[in-house]
Amino acid sequence: MLAELLDPMKNPLTYAVPFFVLSIAIELAALKWLDHDDNVTGYALKDARTSISMGIGSILFLTVFKIITFFAFVFVFAHFALFELDTSAWWYWPALIVGLDFCYYWHHRFSHRVRIGWAGHQSHHSSEFMNFGTALRQKWNPWFEFFFWLPLPLLGFAPWTLFAAFAINLIYQFFVHTEVVGRLPRPIEWVFNTPSHHRVHHGSDPEYLDKNYGGILIVWDRLFGTFQRELHRPKYGLTHPVDTYNVLTLQYGDYRKMAADVRSASTWREKVGYVLGPPGWKPDGTIDRGRTEAGTH
Repeated sequence: MLAELLDPMKNPLTYAVPFFVLSIAIELAALKWLDHDDNVTGYALKDARTSISMGIGSILFLTVFKIITFFAFVFVFAHFALFELDTSAWWYWPALIVGLDFCYYWHHRFSHRVRIGWAGHQSHHSSEFMNFGTALRQKWNPWFEFFFWLPLPLLGFAPWTLFAAFAINLIYQFFVHTEVVGRLPRPIEWVFNTPSHHRVHHGSDPEYLDKNYGGILIVWDRLFGTFQRELHRPKYGLTHPVDTYNVLTLQYGDYRKMAADVRSASTWREKVGYVLGPPGWKPDGTIDRGRTEAGTH
C-alpha cells in the first residue's frame, strides 16, 4: 500500500503537472496582450524562479510527510476508527473531499493565527505577485497537517485516500492564484473559493488580513466569520516584506526569529507566547501585525 501511495503514476498531481505548465503559458500570453504594469502584475523572473524552486523542494518534504503520517494514520484507522467506510460507495469521495477541505480550513486558519504555524506558512505569502507561479511557492514544513487530518481516519476514511483527496485540493488551489480571472457568477462565488476570494487572502491590506482560508469551498469562511469580499486590488505579500529571494531564508527565517524571541524571553509565559501566540505577539499583550503578519493564504 505504501509503494502505491508513493507511486507518482497514482498521484493526481502527476497528471496535473502538464496542465500547470500549460496554464502558466496561457497566463503569460494573456498578460502579454493585456494592458498591465510589468512591475506590479504578471511575472518577475527572480520571483518566479524562487517559487518554482520552492515547489520542487516541497515535493521532497511532502513525500517524507506522506511516509511518516501514513503509518500513523494506518495505526489509528486499524485500532480506533469508529467505522470503516466503503471506498467504492458513490458518496465516499465527495464526502472525503468536503471533509478534508473542512480540516484544511482549520489548519490554514491555525497556520495564520499561531506563530509556529505561521513560521512555516509565511513563505507561501512572501511573493508580491499573484500568478500561477506563486501557487508553486509551497512550504517545506507540513508537519502540523497531521493533527488536523486525524479526525478523518477516526471517522473511517481509508488512510491512502486522504492523500489522493489532498492532491485534488492542491490542484484546485493552483487555479485560484491569478489576476487574469475576474469575478465568476454569483452562485460560484458564494460556494467556492475563486481567484477573487484568494486574491483577498494574499493581500496585506488591513481589511484583507486573516480572511478567506478555504481551499475548495469558501462556505467555511462564510460560516465562521472569516470571509471578505474583494473590494479593490490587493497589495500582495507580507506586511513586512522580506526583500530576499533566498529560499532557505524564506522557508526558515521566521523559525530563526521565533527562536531568538524565545531565547530572549524572561519568563515561561513569554516563551510560550512567542511560540503559540499570534504572529507579532508581544509580552505586553499587544500584537505587532506589521512585523511578521501576512495577507492570508
